[in-house]
Amino acid sequence: MAREKNQQQQRRRPGGPQGQIRRRNCFFCKEHIAEIDYKNVNQLRRYVSEKGKIRSRRITGACRRHQVQVATAVKRAREMALLPYVAEGSEERGGGRRDRGDRGGRGDR
Repeated sequence: MAREKNQQQQRRRPGGPQGQIRRRNCFFCKEHIAEIDYKNVNQLRRYVSEKGKIRSRRITGACRRHQVQVATAVKRAREMALLPYVAEGSEERGGGRRDRGDRGGRGDR
């Protein structure tokens, strides 16, 4: 029993952080912003990736309450056509799945 506890305490992920993880502070809490406005597109662009995805709390550093408000504001701004749903130039695909026309069929062999 005691041996099992010692083994569990000694197990750690290799390459993990050695010290304290630095928490990012919420920008909206610092500035005392209660509600996030969907019309403020420049502020919302910081929370959207190049591909158009909403960035996670881990990356943005927003608290849970404000991250929910950011997601709602981004969705409203997209609906009002203030923000794009996807990135521009999406027809240039670098990798990933190919279209059916790109597949090499049995006739290519």
